Amino acid sequence: MGDPKKPRKKYKTPKHPWQKARLLEEQEYMFEYGLRNKKELWKAKTLLSYFRKRARDLLAAPEEVKEQLGKPLLRKLYKLGLLGENATIDDILNLTVRDILERRLQTVVYKMGLAKTIWQARQMIVHRHILVNGRICQSPGYLVKRDDKIELNPRSPYVKMLKEVEKTLEETKPEKIKEKIEVTQSESSE
Repeated sequence: MGDPKKPRKKYKTPKHPWQKARLLEEQEYMFEYGLRNKKELWKAKTLLSYFRKRARDLLAAPEEVKEQLGKPLLRKLYKLGLLGENATIDDILNLTVRDILERRLQTVVYKMGLAKTIWQARQMIVHRHILVNGRICQSPGYLVKRDDKIELNPRSPYVKMLKEVEKTLEETKPEKIKEKIEVTQSESSE
């Protein structure tokens, strides 16, 4: 079997941990995206700094190296949904932490309307109610790719609740209400 891998941190902590402006900014991100702790935010910042460093290195490299290594990086960022199809290496430097946090599974589930709040989205993911490409994903920090299909687990009680909500919405459509009024008026006139 071999030796187990040595676990390594996937994030870097801030150099100055007690700066008020940075603390307030982190608190705002944590509230807006429903992050459990600052470690999740630091993972996103570390990933962003990794992509930005690769872009700066490519901009300083010769043209043939830029062509050879730049296209795979742009393709990867396109698949992650961070850049558009016709993006350039300069566009990588314009990415922000907010762009990465928008691609987290927790945020995507909330924006799709499967959850009422960002915290409910996190709970649905952790409690195995969300499928990504037909498989259960329990990681709220999973970065959703462009071609990923996100849906509710068919065994989830949320499916029944959504069907009831859709039925209620269908009954409250203006056309249905007019039909009910016409039916009741015709019955009362007879």
